[in-house]
Amino acid sequence: MTLTANLTGQRILVTGASSEGFGAHFARLLAKSGAHVIVTARRLPALEALVEEIRSAGGSAEAIRMDVADLTSVREGMAAAGAIHSCINNAGVAVTKRALDQTEDDYDFVMGINLKGAWNVATEAARGMRERGGGNIINTASITGFQTAAGTGPYAVSKAGVLHMTRQLAMELARFNIRVNALAPGYFLTDINRDQLSGEAGEPLRKRIAMRRYGELPDLDGPLLLLASDASRFMTGSILTVDGGHLVHSL
Repeated sequence: MTLTANLTGQRILVTGASSEGFGAHFARLLAKSGAHVIVTARRLPALEALVEEIRSAGGSAEAIRMDVADLTSVREGMAAAGAIHSCINNAGVAVTKRALDQTEDDYDFVMGINLKGAWNVATEAARGMRERGGGNIINTASITGFQTAAGTGPYAVSKAGVLHMTRQLAMELARFNIRVNALAPGYFLTDINRDQLSGEAGEPLRKRIAMRRYGELPDLDGPLLLLASDASRFMTGSILTVDGGHLVHSL
């Protein structure tokens, strides 16, 4: 079943939308729900293909190149986007290695996009929202921000930072009528990891999920639409875990 919410008239910016993961899925969902979607990433051709797909389906979208780790690029992208009602702060990367095999370049790459980049986008979006009387920021965190998992060092640290950044900004920005919340997905099947997680190597991980399955992208639709719409108008600083009971099964 496809969930929808009325976001007609809303201008929503989505970062990290160039690959077939959360960002592109969020953009399609929000456009289907009536929003004008502004998709951003470093790879403009992939964004333009997504925009064409959304428009062909009857939606409204545009593409802007933005490197979230580069504050100048973020500021230029926000200026090009103009007035936005909501920002889906989704860009993220991972380098999967054990901690002692991670290099300084690995660490800087992951933290630069996942944490510094998320901070750049959230704070620049908030400056514009403050001038316009309010807005809505939704950060993409992860359940790895709550727990440890081998091979996820900088990624897990960055997502723990995103969780606390969400709470910190929610506290500071509420006076400007800006809400800040986060989604914390568990393990989801995407085109990048589907073969790995669905195979035998993924079985031990699947068994640690209380619902005994990985997430599918539509499992995020309800939580995202809740946070993106007025249905969550009294929510700020909230973290919605969408993990099939992975965290509670691990306690």
